[in-house]
Amino acid sequence: MKITSTIPAVLLGLVPLSAAVSVSGSAEGFATGVTGGGDAEPQVPSDIDELKEWLADDTPRVIVLDKEYDFTESEGTTSGTVCASWGTGDSCQKIIQDDCGDSPSSEATWYTAAVTGMDVASNKTILGDGDKGVIKGKGLRFNNGVSNIIVQNIQVSDLNPEYVWGGDAIYLDGSDLIWIDHVTTARTGRQHYTFGYNSNTRVTLSNNFINGETSYSTGCDGYTYWGFEMVGDADQITLQNCYIYMTAGRSPALSGGTLLHAVNNVWEKNNGHALEGGESTARGIFEGNVWLDVSTIVGDYAGQLFNTPNSSSASDCESALGRACEVNAVGSGSGSLTSYTDTSFFSDFSGLAIAPATSASEAQSNVPNNAGRGKL
Repeated sequence: MKITSTIPAVLLGLVPLSAAVSVSGSAEGFATGVTGGGDAEPQVPSDIDELKEWLADDTPRVIVLDKEYDFTESEGTTSGTVCASWGTGDSCQKIIQDDCGDSPSSEATWYTAAVTGMDVASNKTILGDGDKGVIKGKGLRFNNGVSNIIVQNIQVSDLNPEYVWGGDAIYLDGSDLIWIDHVTTARTGRQHYTFGYNSNTRVTLSNNFINGETSYSTGCDGYTYWGFEMVGDADQITLQNCYIYMTAGRSPALSGGTLLHAVNNVWEKNNGHALEGGESTARGIFEGNVWLDVSTIVGDYAGQLFNTPNSSSASDCESALGRACEVNAVGSGSGSLTSYTDTSFFSDFSGLAIAPATSASEAQSNVPNNAGRGKL
């Protein structure tokens, strides 16, 4: 999808682009076919108010971010009770909560803007210009039936990281045909990616950098617990070529009725567990992934899972993916990969576009260096 213009920007009332900006590549996996804002003229918001307005309106748009859009202080502050549920040290996250039970409580003040993300309407493309597109202090929200959205090459960060419930970077609840690619998320108050209970269908998260390194964490140790919360009634998520760094859990939390294809992702430095999930209706195929210095790969997980433990099981994926699975790999410092070979849910992949896979060794070489903003 090439996005260029020969019309002078001054005639369009637009801020001139520093260079022609294009969507790079196309979505693979479940979001195949997404077009976002299509051939709409690229526009650069002049400030945070214009960005927020354009994201939420009914006009198909290609929105180019060419600087840092800082929402941190834009909605003032909120004060209330926070609980030291995980410790009282300076590096411990506290939780915004009225009743602290037996945990120490105190009064705190946080930035209001980060708590609720900006609504993104249907038929939008959000692009970072080079390595300059940053949304600081407010996340993005895809809900209420929105569809056909592309987000590529931006960073969303700094959402009250001191406080749980301080803000999600990306929130999806009742959305369809969403492609989030080469996005960096960092220093969140809660989840990097939250999927609500209403179904999110045909979603691809690809080439993203989930940077869990933080000054505030539930473990008081710089590793975030809040990676991915997947709890939708019938979510369909492709997780492809993502680099998941310095987490302690929920990487992902695979729950609800979610159907997940996790392919060629790299987890590095997880001092808790990667996969968890408490509901038997969750389903996932993991192939061609790598876990490096991950203490526990699968924690408390009650769902259905196929994790391609060896080459002899790889061909079993044929009925689900139309090809053999790639075998996963476990690197130095990681716990063992327990074998899960449940194929009973493979028919649920019928009719969905399937992402291709490379070997785990190729993923280990390529993904950490190519994931996130500025790596196109």
